[in-house]
Amino acid sequence: MYRSRIRVTLRPSILDPQGKAVGHAIQALGVTAVRSVRMGKFIELMVDGTTEDEARAATEEVCRRLLANPVMEDFTYELEKM
Repeated sequence: MYRSRIRVTLRPSILDPQGKAVGHAIQALGVTAVRSVRMGKFIELMVDGTTEDEARAATEEVCRRLLANPVMEDFTYELEKM
């Protein structure tokens, strides 16, 4: 069993209106140290796999086919053996 921690983020060239709105809200709070905000998604999967390669393959397939839009999003992940 493996835990897969996945981060899906917009590609740098894609505008992020949600991040922009959060950035404005942060400024409205009076926090001036934050210069920019980009929003994303965090997904955690428990993956049955006898090997790390099987768990990686399953994670990548799910990311490519369901969790990340390949036109506008990138994904990264970390695996942890349970």
